[in-house]
Amino acid sequence: MDASLDEPKELKVPGLALRTLGVAFLPLIAALMVVDLYLIFMWAPTDAILGHVQRIFYFHVPIAWVAFLAFFIVFVSSILYLWKRSARWDALAHSAAEIGAVFATLILITGIIWARPVWGVWWTWEPRLTTSLILWLIYVAYLMLRGYAPNRSQGATYAAVLVVIGFIDVPIVYFAVEWWRAVHPESVVGPLAETGSLDSSMRGVLMFSLLTFTLLFVFLLKERFSLRTMEDTLRTAGHSVRSSSRN
Repeated sequence: MDASLDEPKELKVPGLALRTLGVAFLPLIAALMVVDLYLIFMWAPTDAILGHVQRIFYFHVPIAWVAFLAFFIVFVSSILYLWKRSARWDALAHSAAEIGAVFATLILITGIIWARPVWGVWWTWEPRLTTSLILWLIYVAYLMLRGYAPNRSQGATYAAVLVVIGFIDVPIVYFAVEWWRAVHPESVVGPLAETGSLDSSMRGVLMFSLLTFTLLFVFLLKERFSLRTMEDTLRTAGHSVRSSSRN
C-alpha cells in the first residue's frame, strides 16, 4: 500500500488570505473612526436651530449610504448569480445582504432617535421613513428566504429574484422627499441637494464620516465574504468525506 494514502491532505481555504488582509486593515478603520467621532462631537459646529441632536446626522446619512451601497452590491451580485450560477456571486450577495440588513436597522434606529426631540414623536408614516422601513423588510425577507428555503440552491435563486425586483425601492427612498413633500428634511448631499444647503465645515465632517463608514463596510464585507468562502469550502469537504466513507 502506498504510504502517501495514509497522510492527511492539506485543506486549502481560499478565503483565509483575504481575511488576513482584512485584519491588517482593521487598525486603519479604528483610527478613522476615532477621528470621525472627534470631528462629530468636538469640531463640528452646533446647529443653531436643532442643537446637539443634529449631530446624529453625521451617523444617519453615512449609515443610509452604506445600506444603499450594500443593496446595490446584492442587486448586481444576484443578477450575476442568476446568469452565471456561480457560488461566489451568491456568497457575495449573501454577505452584503447580512451587513446591509444591520445598517438598514441602524437607519431606522438613528432616525427614531432624531425624530423624537425634533418632531415630538418616535415614528410617523412619512414617505421617507415608510420607504426606508420597506427597504429593511426586503432585507429581512431576503435573509428569511435564504434560511427557510427547502435547499440552498432554491433559497439562493428565490432571494436573488426578490432583490432584483425589490431594488426599485432604493431610488424611491432617495427621491421620496422630492416626490412627496412631508416633514422629513430635504437632501443636503447628492444630486438633489441645493448649493449651500450645508455649512462648509459641516459638509467636511459629513464627507469624512461617509468615507469612514464606507471603509468600515468594505472591511466588514471582506471579512464576511472570506468567512462564507471558508464555510462553503469546509461544507464541500465534509460532503466529500462522508461520501468517501460510505463508499
